[in-house]
Amino acid sequence: MDKSPATEPESIDPSVHCASCDAVCCRLTVILMPEDHVPQWLVDHDDHGIEILAKGDDGWCAALDPLTMRCTIYADRPAICRKYAMGGPACREERRKWYGNALPTPVVLG
Repeated sequence: MDKSPATEPESIDPSVHCASCDAVCCRLTVILMPEDHVPQWLVDHDDHGIEILAKGDDGWCAALDPLTMRCTIYADRPAICRKYAMGGPACREERRKWYGNALPTPVVLG
């Protein structure tokens, strides 16, 4: 059976885990949709007036806890964050841009 790229499922790298990452996806711009319900203090606007998730002065998402690198609104995170596939092509590309050729490798303690 011939699968065209348009119908093939998104390829996920099972070796990529959020626990071995620096939450680099949390530096991306997150456009808020009407169905997203984030606290108002986390809402900002881009140059075109579109509602986005606020970022701190350091460029990281304002909902990210800098001590744990975990999302403080994870249960109510925006839809686009929910759809972002851990280990998917976009995730791997952001990790490649952030880490360059020195991607972190998981350490297995045995």
